[in-house]
Amino acid sequence: MAATTHTVTNQVPPLVGYDVFAADRALSEAVERHIRPDVLPEARDELSTLGRSAGSAQAQEWGTQANEHPPVLRTHDRYGNRIDEVEFHPSWHRLLGHAVAAGLTDAWGRPAGHVRRAAGFLVWTQAEAGHGCPLSMTHAAVPALRTDPALAAEWEPKLTSYVYEEGLRPAPEKAGVLFGMGMTEKQGGTDVRSNTTRAEPIAGEGEYLLTGHKWFCSAPMSDGFLVLAQAPGGLTCFLVPRVLPDGTRNVFAIQRLKDKLGNKSNASSEVEFDGTWARRVGEEGRGVRTIIEMVAATRLDCVVGSAALMRQAVAQAIHHATYRSAFGGLLIDKPLMRNVLADLALESEAATVLAMRLASAYDTDTEEERAFLRIAVPAAKYWVTKRCTPVVGEALECLGGNGYVEESGMPRLLREAPLNSIWEGSGNVQALDVLRALQREPRALDAFLREVGKARGADHRLDAAIKDLLTELADLEGIEARARRLVERMALVLQGSLLVRWAPPEVSDAFCASRLGGDWGTAFGTLPHSLDLASVVARARPVAD
Repeated sequence: MAATTHTVTNQVPPLVGYDVFAADRALSEAVERHIRPDVLPEARDELSTLGRSAGSAQAQEWGTQANEHPPVLRTHDRYGNRIDEVEFHPSWHRLLGHAVAAGLTDAWGRPAGHVRRAAGFLVWTQAEAGHGCPLSMTHAAVPALRTDPALAAEWEPKLTSYVYEEGLRPAPEKAGVLFGMGMTEKQGGTDVRSNTTRAEPIAGEGEYLLTGHKWFCSAPMSDGFLVLAQAPGGLTCFLVPRVLPDGTRNVFAIQRLKDKLGNKSNASSEVEFDGTWARRVGEEGRGVRTIIEMVAATRLDCVVGSAALMRQAVAQAIHHATYRSAFGGLLIDKPLMRNVLADLALESEAATVLAMRLASAYDTDTEEERAFLRIAVPAAKYWVTKRCTPVVGEALECLGGNGYVEESGMPRLLREAPLNSIWEGSGNVQALDVLRALQREPRALDAFLREVGKARGADHRLDAAIKDLLTELADLEGIEARARRLVERMALVLQGSLLVRWAPPEVSDAFCASRLGGDWGTAFGTLPHSLDLASVVARARPVAD
């Protein structure tokens, strides 16, 4: 074949060698907004360091390798002894090690810890999302363990450590540990109160032996797990260590690893307990109440993780359009492509601003903010995670056939996109959780309405949407059947309020016109043509160093 036919033209350079944090204006502005001035310089420096690592060719290669070489289950050694180990590619360990060293399991004990961690999680998981699972579980285990001061004193310093040590050894011998979680069972799924795993108390104070099966056990090579089981007093939370204090391995029989749509780098497993030693966390019969703060924290990570996937997908789409020519000019200058890109950028910025606002509420930790989170977290988890898949799919289409090819990285993003909507309770669970808060916790609704009301008078479309929402909230007839519709409106009104207060006028104007004002189609790229779409796209463009 003639060499001249292999001259490559009009191909886009890889998006590599840039600061993922600094290039994300919505995120960097949120960090400046939510972190007090005396802490901000340190936080900004650490996030830019992490951002440069996330945008490096090395981190991107780690992400590729961790997904091309998924974990492998080794149930037995060569002699037939049960070992129940999961082997990961070295790149998985490099990703985890870098994340832990960057403080992505440490939010609860440092100034502005939740905002710093959420921003770091949003930045770093753009390089690879699968290893975010053990990071999230480890971070979220802290509030659950704090219900037992002795357990917290023993485990929290290692959970929040900046040292990652792979391998199964007694926790006291390790400088840092990771946690997983096992709640669902094959007969019940989300209905954890139907769990059948039994917990029998033994002689030691707070010690039990567990017998049962967990249908989804996250991150099975972690050092410890929070699980639910039926004790004599009812459904109870337990801590299950992989290795016992005397160095022997706990009974933790991994039956198989799940063959998932995406999230290939991460191991999700089915586990059998048969006389498995555990320590009670909290009181018997209060398992859901004990573990609920862990669930809330991981739900926030679902929002942050979806915002990260959206941001990376939109960054790739805008980058592609910036360099790719078609029909006599750059794609980014074509009015219709600009409309699509601006529409995607709006969705990404709205998700980021909302995620960071929730993180800041954890840092503030007042009664008002806790009430706000009670409704805002499940509402955001419902809406942001649902928007992730269509955003990533449309962004992939912006790359055309190149986006459908594995080498682009876009298929991996698309396979990952539905996960956060399912993990920690799918859409109906979140919508019903919002209804419970509306019906049982009036202070939560008051806090939510005060938050959205801070932007009243700034945009007539937002004002009208708030009025319509109040009308819906006043009518409880058939509330369960229309719960999704209601929660969607609550999330959109909250996003609109935040953008009106904090985003540039071109962004808030476009969001309110389309999402709240109804001047929008049913597909991306249907924004009103009279808006300043070029400025919206320019703001979202990732600029390499």
